[in-house]
Amino acid sequence: MTTAEIRHQIKEYIDCLSSERLKVAVDFLAYLVERESQEATEELLQIPGLINSLEKAEAEIPTGSYQNWRNIDRNV
Repeated sequence: MTTAEIRHQIKEYIDCLSSERLKVAVDFLAYLVERESQEATEELLQIPGLINSLEKAEAEIPTGSYQNWRNIDRNV
């Protein structure tokens, strides 16, 4: 089943739900979105040196000692 077909099926199910059940569905969907976000964050935090690199980059912003991304060679 494609993503478009899944979305279509979800919309059909939503149209059949009562107001009370819609509230349950939206709570569940919010939980799933939050969970996915947490998993993505955890994955990023597993990258060695990421936090140090981010802290260094944030410290460079006020000093202007950073390179504009538009000036970086696209072939890198």
